[in-house]
Amino acid sequence: MQKALVIGASGGMGYALVNELVSRNIQVKAFARNEKKLVALFRQHKNVEIISGDVFNEQDMMRASNGVNIIFHAISFPYQDWEKHHLRCLDMVINIAERRGAKIAFVDNIYAYGRQSINPVIEQARKEPQTKKGKIRLTMENKLKNSNAPSLIVHFPDLYGPNAENTILYETLKNVAQDKKANFVGNMQVKREFLYTVDGAKAMVELALRDETYNQNWNVPAVHTIAGEELVKILREITGYKKGIRTVSKGMIRLIGIFAPSMKEVVEIFYLTEEPVILSGEKFEREIGALPNTSYRVGLEETLAWMNKRA
Repeated sequence: MQKALVIGASGGMGYALVNELVSRNIQVKAFARNEKKLVALFRQHKNVEIISGDVFNEQDMMRASNGVNIIFHAISFPYQDWEKHHLRCLDMVINIAERRGAKIAFVDNIYAYGRQSINPVIEQARKEPQTKKGKIRLTMENKLKNSNAPSLIVHFPDLYGPNAENTILYETLKNVAQDKKANFVGNMQVKREFLYTVDGAKAMVELALRDETYNQNWNVPAVHTIAGEELVKILREITGYKKGIRTVSKGMIRLIGIFAPSMKEVVEIFYLTEEPVILSGEKFEREIGALPNTSYRVGLEETLAWMNKRA
């Protein structure tokens, strides 16, 4: 019987992955540092074992990984801690997977692709990231490919969804839900991708449960691209929100970054709001089947309902 470990289970994609695995009757170990949050998220799931621990502690990781077939690496860190933590964390996960004989399913973003002149971007596109974060992500990808653990790397665009608080769209949605004046990061007229975490988890779990998908990269795009002004229109229709939404420019991010280190780090990847990397899902649809495609309206309704329930 399949058993999975999700590290970073208290985050947006980790939460969605645990729920998707449970829906397929797979036993899941939900691992994160914050036990209180894990209990709040998963106490009603009988097939979820809650394990709090430190991803950098070998004993904690060996305890959590006992008996698992697949380790879902869904943990992330604040931007300012990427250089310090991400590679060290991945080294630990690879070490544990090799010792346990487990596979690794890695939640990745689009930073390693860097600037691309042709959209949509296929998995074989040349990766020459210009940013520090992109270079870290590419190094992580290469570490996985050079390890002895079977791994699959899934590239996601910007995310939104229940419990997805560490995302570029979260602050907009949170303030709309609270009927406060909201901000939107980037040009409101530029079409970008925002993937519903529930759809991302469905696609990733489908990939992770197939032996032939490992040692490959996979793109999982959103249902389609959408401009900020279109998103706002949907939000107004759903909620009746009438307040203005301010566009946050690169200059404003720089100014805020003087006081908030995490916002300072956003400047480096701000180009993605002006020159978006749009993912091609052709490989997934050719080899696996139709991509999950929750509409923006339904995804936003469900996300806002989740926020309101926990307000």
